[in-house]
Order: sequence, then structure tokens, then C-alpha cells
Amino acid sequence: MATDNEHPTTPYTIVVPDLHAVASPSRRRLGDAVEAAFLAKASSLYFAVAKPWGDDNRYDFLVDSGNAIWRIQVKCATSFDGSRYSVHAGGVSELYTANEIDFIAAYIVADNIWYVIPIEAVVPHTGFHLNPHSRRHARYEIYREAWCLLACKPKARGRKHIPIRCRCPELSVRCAVCPNRK
Repeated sequence: MATDNEHPTTPYTIVVPDLHAVASPSRRRLGDAVEAAFLAKASSLYFAVAKPWGDDNRYDFLVDSGNAIWRIQVKCATSFDGSRYSVHAGGVSELYTANEIDFIAAYIVADNIWYVIPIEAVVPHTGFHLNPHSRRHARYEIYREAWCLLACKPKARGRKHIPIRCRCPELSVRCAVCPNRK
């Protein structure tokens, strides 16, 4: 990497890798790849991201937006029934609760689409479905690429946890219902 002394007239550009989840067929490896993709995506949006040591926590990451620190559980949506993807909303034996995590970040590998879903929108269900190719039964489409929810203060969110107006104009990714979406 060049230093300021080597190229004093060349401005630096920040290059953030765009990772897509790719792994061998084992669930563990796919989970690791999806977590790496989440880390790359959240970091590219300038969130501070921390990975807790060990597997004892119900969340996979802590995300610091400057307004709050959120507990994020990352899920991979690979089960496709021809019209929708299925996501399991729990750990090995128990469902997630609002006391344990704040958001589920669900990633559809085949389409490279993220859903950032407040846990309150999911509990007490054992799972949920994502329909990125259809408006029919598209309950969670409002959370597609809803990274702005992580940038908002908890009290700034409106009905169904979507901001009433865009609270983060500097964020390059907009949620599905953002008034500033292009």
C-alpha cells in the first residue's frame, strides 16, 4: 500500500470488499460464510461490528451505530419452495426472544439480498418466509435491505419499526419504504 510520501498528489480511496456467501455444503461452513458476508456488508456501511468470543451467546454480532449497540443474529435463507425462502427463528432448541437479540439479519444467498428484521416482528413464531420475487405474502419485504434501522435510535422508529422519515441520509443503502429510496 502506498503512503502519503510516495504519492502525495494521489488521494486515497477506500475500497470495501463485497463478499457473497460461498461455502461447501456443510451448514457450519455456510453459516461462517454468511457471517463473513454480514461483517463485510455492515462494515461497508460504516457500522462498528464486534464478534463475541465463543458460541455461548444467542447473537452473532454486536453492531454499534453510534446511537445504540444492537445484538444481531445472522441467518441464511437457502430453503426455497418455488416461491419463498424459509428462515428458522431460533437456535438449536429455543426460539429467540427480544431479551436476547434485537435483530435477525437474514441473507438470501442466491439473490444476494439482506433483510434486517427487528426481533419483535418475528416472535413468537418458529420461523418466517421471505418472498423477494412476489408481492403476495410479502410480510417482511419492508425489511429488505433495511440497514437504516440499525442507524436509528430505538425511539426514532415508527410503526412496524420503520423510520417515519429517513433518519440516516448519509447511509448509502435504503430500506424498502425509505422516502429517500431511489
